[in-house]
Amino acid sequence: MDCTKEKNLARCNCTYEPCARKGSCCECLSYHVGMRQLPACVFPAEAEKTYDRSYEHFARLVAEKRV
Repeated sequence: MDCTKEKNLARCNCTYEPCARKGSCCECLSYHVGMRQLPACVFPAEAEKTYDRSYEHFARLVAEKRV
């Protein structure tokens, strides 16, 4: 499977600028899951800006019906 990095970048909402994984979803997902986190793209914009990508943060947002 070929990576569609340019296409992925159009939908990527990650605001962490020095990130080398932007647009490379498989690398991004692997990195974050390895740290018990989810990637920026599953968070709403205001939550993504906190850089708290934890499973627990995501669960709170779901419970609050913000995701």
